[in-house]
Amino acid sequence: MSNLYEGSNGPTTRLNGAPVPTEQHSQTNGLQGGINLHDVHLLEKLAHFNRERIPERVVHAKGAGAFGELTVTEDVSKYTKAAVFQPNTVTPMLARFSTVAGEQGSPDGWRDVRGFSLKFYTEEGNLDIVGNNTPVFFIRDGIKFPDFIHSQKRLPDTGLRDANMQWDFWTASPESAHQVTYLMGDRGIPKDFRHMDGFGSHTYQWINAEGERFWVKYHFKTRQGWDFLTDDEAAELVGENTDHARQDLFEAIERGDYPTWDVKVQIMPYDEAASYKVNPFDLTKTWSQKDYPLIPVGHFTLNRNPGNFFAEIEQAAFAPSNTVPGVGFSPDKMLLARVFSYADAHRYRLGVNHDQLPVNQPRCPVNSFSQDGYGTYHYANPNLPVHGSNATGRGPEADTAAAAKAAGCPVHSGHAGQVDAGTFGQWESVGEEFYAGAYVQHPEDDDFSQAGDLVRNVMDDAERDRLADNIVGAMQGVSPEVEQRVYQYWTNVDSWLGAEVEKRFKVTK
Repeated sequence: MSNLYEGSNGPTTRLNGAPVPTEQHSQTNGLQGGINLHDVHLLEKLAHFNRERIPERVVHAKGAGAFGELTVTEDVSKYTKAAVFQPNTVTPMLARFSTVAGEQGSPDGWRDVRGFSLKFYTEEGNLDIVGNNTPVFFIRDGIKFPDFIHSQKRLPDTGLRDANMQWDFWTASPESAHQVTYLMGDRGIPKDFRHMDGFGSHTYQWINAEGERFWVKYHFKTRQGWDFLTDDEAAELVGENTDHARQDLFEAIERGDYPTWDVKVQIMPYDEAASYKVNPFDLTKTWSQKDYPLIPVGHFTLNRNPGNFFAEIEQAAFAPSNTVPGVGFSPDKMLLARVFSYADAHRYRLGVNHDQLPVNQPRCPVNSFSQDGYGTYHYANPNLPVHGSNATGRGPEADTAAAAKAAGCPVHSGHAGQVDAGTFGQWESVGEEFYAGAYVQHPEDDDFSQAGDLVRNVMDDAERDRLADNIVGAMQGVSPEVEQRVYQYWTNVDSWLGAEVEKRFKVTK
């Protein structure tokens, strides 16, 4: 990012570049007189100070980030034509890591999912991958997202976070079981941002040069080694340093210990989605790596800290709507809701021209008929038409050839309640099930099986013991009614775990 104040060693100036006579005294009418309204520097200085803060992110408010490069070392061109993923390509990028529920000043050591957002400045436009340090999420439908976040934030009367409302939401939303199992396990408190994996979480679509389509999931594996904190370790660390993860990332890069993640993908052939054992577009589900092994793509390394945290990290805007040719969406209901929601949040928080900020600005030409609005810096040649539906033959034109091979996704037809061409099974067509878009062809498509498999077959005895303790610790403050639902919730995941949570929690009462 360019530095606006190139002459910072010269005389102090106002924002218009004019010299400032003093930074120590206001203009007054005599020694004891009133302050003059025409003391422009005083007014400008105070007015700008009053506006230094922009609205913080509603979600993922607390975070840290750095710049680096994505290096593609393998050939995945048979799956995608995206220039960024072609062999031997090196692409500049930005990564931002965050907590989810906490505010700007919240500690890095809270038990919480960690955001894992990447922006690649490709020659075809910006590609954003907005994910977490877990492969799944709490809900599968964006209509519940505000409710979920409200339950993790603070009560309107006390201003305090509340275990009862968290567990009330989770136990009333059984699809959350898989993610809450991750959250209450070791992954719930990563040691820091460098020692955690990342996931695109959603199912995306890749399309190759021949127009063939594939479903894809992104995995980012830390080379620093995966590590975590226990509740006790995190509580002690929070008392010493609320910004330990932010500090760790900055200082590691500062000393040249550049963190690196291996980039891998799971690829599902397009037609196999219809018959897979779970709905492959459900954000609460994973794909078995036995069925779809990880395929290496390359790696990314972070090697430059921000020159100004506010300008380059706080103003960074990531949105899954930022795709490039060869990358598209899937029928993942959460993804499709986020395609609108993220960009709209940036329009509110940063302004309609947030993509003109240097940190968000594409590194390739932008030809758009959008104009005006707050923060307009770039503008089109005034001799060109101002609208796309023109007959002049001048100005940018849509790439109709690319549109024919765009990475679209099937949608249900509405009246019949059926996916186009029957590709992905039948949609239920009555009541709320029609809007839920329930698939009926996936034999293991329930809310608790994968969470139970995680407990029984992935975790070892020590991890299961910590999981039970972490759940009990997080239950403090729940009402008797919610308490019973929590027991049933975890019994649905695993009978041993449900009984163990009940036994341990009753000891604490």
